[in-house]
Amino acid sequence: MKATVMQLHRDLQLGRTSSVALTEQALTVIAGHRAAGGAAFTHVDAQAALAAARQIDAVGLYPTPLAGLPLSVKDLFDVQGQITTAGSVVRKQNPPVQQDATVVAKLRAAGAVLLGRTNMSEFACSSLGLNPHYGTPRNPGDPERVAGGSSSGAAVSVALDMSVAALGSDTGGSARIPAAFCGLVGFKPTAKRVPMQGCLPLSPSLDSIGTLGHSVSCCAILDAVLSSGWTPSHARGQPPDVKKRRLYVTEDYLADHLDPAVAQAFDEALARLSQAGARIIRFDFPELGWIADMDAQGGLAAAEAWHEHGERLESEDGAYYDPRVVRHLRQGAGQSAVRYLELLERRRTLQAVAAHRLSMADAWLMPTVAILPPRLAELDDDEDYGRLNRLAQRNSAVANLLDGCALSLPLTAQIGLSVCGLHGRDTHTLKIAAGIERVLEC
Repeated sequence: MKATVMQLHRDLQLGRTSSVALTEQALTVIAGHRAAGGAAFTHVDAQAALAAARQIDAVGLYPTPLAGLPLSVKDLFDVQGQITTAGSVVRKQNPPVQQDATVVAKLRAAGAVLLGRTNMSEFACSSLGLNPHYGTPRNPGDPERVAGGSSSGAAVSVALDMSVAALGSDTGGSARIPAAFCGLVGFKPTAKRVPMQGCLPLSPSLDSIGTLGHSVSCCAILDAVLSSGWTPSHARGQPPDVKKRRLYVTEDYLADHLDPAVAQAFDEALARLSQAGARIIRFDFPELGWIADMDAQGGLAAAEAWHEHGERLESEDGAYYDPRVVRHLRQGAGQSAVRYLELLERRRTLQAVAAHRLSMADAWLMPTVAILPPRLAELDDDEDYGRLNRLAQRNSAVANLLDGCALSLPLTAQIGLSVCGLHGRDTHTLKIAAGIERVLEC
């Protein structure tokens, strides 16, 4: 495993390294990546990052684990003095924003060094990470494959040591899918746990922030900073033992059409957890089959995204959107108010069913993504692209629909295990995920 936030924090405290050294190293890797045609970043502010690092080193105090560490920010969040393009040329001429997004301000307050803005699927409208405007970030393990999306650049920035951790977003798996495809940990909190002010919305009912790092502790630290605020108490304690923990698994819907490699990795993980004393409890959740009907016209995401983008799409700006994004957004135009209200009611019913079925669970486990990262060549055809895009986000989107929390752990370099919790169970889910991580690393 590469260096985690806490490991680097200790190195800073002990004088083994400095913020300037870490930042210079990250900027060197970024420069090499961009010179070679890499598309992880859309904007890098080297001067501001180095100035922040020098200021932190001059004080010589690193009060939070993020202090002095170089992080990347998805190009969906406002950063003072910069343009938030959301991966689109449509917003390229917008004026620089006047203030940081709330989460960006919290990162700065914690002492993080912000390197720049990471690339993404245009307006966060794809789980595969393609971007025809700024280039598509390639999978770190196989450049012929996608990195996943929509937080594609965020994942690549961490996987290739261009940042220690990354701030992304997650509407249907946008942080967890690229985490799974790139061998990282990705976390989606309960939606309202972390404020979204200053983040361009896609689907306000489903949107949440997302974080990516090399370990559960990295995401737990970011969660603490971005939600309640970091205190030393967050660093205390060891990951819990998984013995006798109740880990629920459903074999309908979420287990359909799994790539054989994904199915094997998932089964092997369950076997190891069982050997470690966890209780693997299999249950039925047939109501998840409703989701296919709910998504037939794009679902809640398309309806709400059309509200955000419809007027602009009908203007001359519409010609500059990626045609695949346009097709997705236009699904929302055909949804009536009655259909939208029906979707909200069906969502509430699913949430109630989940709360009942999972009331005794310590976590709900599933493959983060049903498939391996597709090869770019597989996505040339629009029909194949649509099919693989839907399948890539099928499992991860369930946590957003249920307004729960979920974390993806790497099982292999391109396969993730999703550890899910009910609404508001974020702290517990992070702790259980840390215990699972310890078993799977052995």
